[in-house]
Amino acid sequence: MKTETLPTHTPELFQNAVRRAAELLRDGEVVALPTETVYGLAANALAEKAVAKIFQIKGRPANNPIIVHVASNEMAKHCVTRWPEHADNLSRAFWPGPLTLVLPRAREIPDIVTAGGTTVGVRWPSHPFIQAVIRECSFPLAAPSANMSALVSPTNAEHVRNQLAGKIPLIVDGGQSQVGIESTVLDLSAVLPRILRPGMIHVESLAAVCAEVQGPETGIQTAESVLRSPGLLRKHYSPRAKLLVLKWKDDADLNFRIQNLKFKIAGCFVIAHTRIPAAGQFADVSVMPHDAAAVARALYAELHRCDRAGAELIVVEAPPETAEWSGIADRLRRAAA
Repeated sequence: MKTETLPTHTPELFQNAVRRAAELLRDGEVVALPTETVYGLAANALAEKAVAKIFQIKGRPANNPIIVHVASNEMAKHCVTRWPEHADNLSRAFWPGPLTLVLPRAREIPDIVTAGGTTVGVRWPSHPFIQAVIRECSFPLAAPSANMSALVSPTNAEHVRNQLAGKIPLIVDGGQSQVGIESTVLDLSAVLPRILRPGMIHVESLAAVCAEVQGPETGIQTAESVLRSPGLLRKHYSPRAKLLVLKWKDDADLNFRIQNLKFKIAGCFVIAHTRIPAAGQFADVSVMPHDAAAVARALYAELHRCDRAGAELIVVEAPPETAEWSGIADRLRRAAA
């Protein structure tokens, strides 16, 4: 299959790409679209056969549900059977944006989208391109990350091409994703709202809107577990290289830890934000800002770069143990599993 890539950097190119993407989606095809979190592999969420292509292309486990993307609260309400007051308050505060709400699913949502579960995750993304495509189609889009299952999510069109060229008919280039990691997922189907997957909208921000919010469960989800949200499998978001998350005092301490784990320092790529090691002894040292939002925007791109450069080992400096870093800590923990 020939994969076309369409730019969007002028109004004319933007509209042309919207029309082409919508045409393919109406025909039951799967296309890669930009969102503010990561690039998504999109299909008509109401068409079982179209969604099945997502699972086939990605090699995605059948028990891993897919988030449904909408372009209005009204469209979101058609995807669920109950829309509680919390949903209204949270959607006013955080939509469009990187927050997914899990609610009892409507009959129109196929089993394949929810992995046979009774709930569905819905999100109104803030990226103008995917919003325009959903409005053009007049149906919601099922859209997990546009990559092979368990690998690092793509945050630009090049990342998508590197993994999916020849497998899908269209990639839309909407620039670099501005959030950089996947959405926070909040379960509203239980008595108390619970975070299923942390993200850049963290527990303190959510609690300011709906008072009591429970943190994510600490138990490890296995491939056999019933999943209420994507991103819960033990190993996910992983580069091809081995990834370690470490804390170190100085260069000598870092060297000792790497050597103690039987890895060669010369083949090691380091991503650090506070304790910056000298560059000469490692294959590469990448310096990240000591700011959670900035690290989230850049992290996946750095992991992709390390893989392309042939890294044998990627060492990432452990993030601070605070709420604003919880989404980054979650992605690194799963990537290192």
